Amino acid sequence: MLVIDTGVIVAAADRSDRFHHKSVDTIQNATGPLVTTGLVIAECAYLIQRQLGPAAEATLYQSLIEGSLEVEPLNNHDWARIAHLVTTYADLPLGGTDASVIAIAERLGQTRIATLDRRHFTVVKPATGQAFDLVPA
Repeated sequence: MLVIDTGVIVAAADRSDRFHHKSVDTIQNATGPLVTTGLVIAECAYLIQRQLGPAAEATLYQSLIEGSLEVEPLNNHDWARIAHLVTTYADLPLGGTDASVIAIAERLGQTRIATLDRRHFTVVKPATGQAFDLVPA
């Protein structure tokens, strides 16, 4: 399983993005399912539609239909963790979308996260105490 953040999904969709090839490689070389949150999908949909148009946005939804990208539902414990993280890291600021990725990674026992956002994911201390393994390198 690989927990995936917005930046990698958007860069993989956008051939002109400087991280496109690394993001595609990360997705293609992932072992197990690619898992994310509904907040990430909403952010991706907005960015992809704005940058690439409705056809590219529809491709995002097709990846969900086909199961190549899975959305992990957020439960009450996750929402509480998101609120705690947003408050704790208000100076970053850490938004709810990144906090949702952290919350599901912690709940699912995953430390490996696909993200281009080194700023947030290197600063946040996971509840497990083990630092996140961020890809692509």
